[in-house]
Amino acid sequence: MLGILALDQIIKIYIKSNFSPFESYDLIGSWLRLEYIENQGMAFGATLFGGSMWGKLSLSLFRVFAIVGISYYWYTQAKKNMRLEFLIAVGLILAGATGNLIDSMAYDYIFEYNPCISFNHLEGSGVISDCGFLGEQETRHTGFLYGNVVDMFKFHAFWPEWMPWIGGNEVFPAIWNVADASISIGVIMVFLRHRRYFDNKTKTDSEPSQSEVESVETKIET
Repeated sequence: MLGILALDQIIKIYIKSNFSPFESYDLIGSWLRLEYIENQGMAFGATLFGGSMWGKLSLSLFRVFAIVGISYYWYTQAKKNMRLEFLIAVGLILAGATGNLIDSMAYDYIFEYNPCISFNHLEGSGVISDCGFLGEQETRHTGFLYGNVVDMFKFHAFWPEWMPWIGGNEVFPAIWNVADASISIGVIMVFLRHRRYFDNKTKTDSEPSQSEVESVETKIET
């Protein structure tokens, strides 16, 4: 979990320190790119719930409570000797949520804020900045829990033109980061494998131990 969190933050800090906004670079051929953007909302660049002062604050607070709850749940399951694979899946979700929360908590204090970059614009915020030739722009609030989340990975692949409805469209248009991928992998693992995780745990809890079996056999023999 700590390794995923560290990798997420190292990549984000590198991108913010070395890339200009919207700068892109082919990472693997032409189908996987690095493209620096920031978003005010949820995972994969979605702005739902994050596109206003109260929406952004609510989203950040939700992440705080979710991280506390997931941490406690992980701890209780570890004490119950839950399967390691399940603990890893929950740990991936926890690492991803924490990685994106760190952006909102700290990046406005670590990096210089430019109100004139488009991903910092926020209609209806009431915060006005003079952006030169762009004129006055409404920009987002800044500070603790208000920072943008940094995204950088993008699949540059398209459906074949002959396919109905989706032909020519991007296969996966969202831009994402390591934290988003970590959350997604953890959720998919739990969704696909939950029966194995919990059925095995229930079976293990319900089956008698070897010592209990031997004790019963001894009583029967006597």
